[in-house]
Amino acid sequence: MPPRTHHRTRQDHATEVAEDYVEAIAAAIDENGQCRAMDLVAHFDVTHATVNNTIGRLQRDGFVETAPYQPIALTAKGKRLADRSQERHEIVKAFLKRLGVSDRTADIDSEGMEHHVSKETLQAMQRALAEGLPRIESS
Repeated sequence: MPPRTHHRTRQDHATEVAEDYVEAIAAAIDENGQCRAMDLVAHFDVTHATVNNTIGRLQRDGFVETAPYQPIALTAKGKRLADRSQERHEIVKAFLKRLGVSDRTADIDSEGMEHHVSKETLQAMQRALAEGLPRIESS
C-alpha cells in the first residue's frame, strides 16, 4: 500500500472533530437561534473543559468567534466547512438508505463515513442516487 494512502486517512482524522463541531454549532443555531457551550456538552456528551478546548482551537483556526459567557458563532470559513460536512453527510446517508440500510443505521454509519469519503467516491454516490447503480460487466 502506498504511504500516501495512510496520509489522507490521518489528515481526515485531524479535521473530523472540527467538522463535527461546526456542524453541531450550525444545527444549534438553526434550531435555537444561537449555540452555547452547554449545547455542545449535551450534544457530544463531553465535559465543559473538552468543549472549551475544542472551541479554543476552532477559534484559533478561524472557524468560530466567541467570548466568555457569549454564544458561539460560525465565521464564514466555519459556515463553509459546516455546509460541506452536512452535504457529505446527507449524500452518504441517502446512498446507504438507497442500498437498503435502515434509517437509524444509515444515520450512525454516515456520521463516521462522511469524514473519510473521497471526492471521487462522493461523486459516484451522487451519480448512483441520480441514475441508479451502474451495471458491472462480468468477464
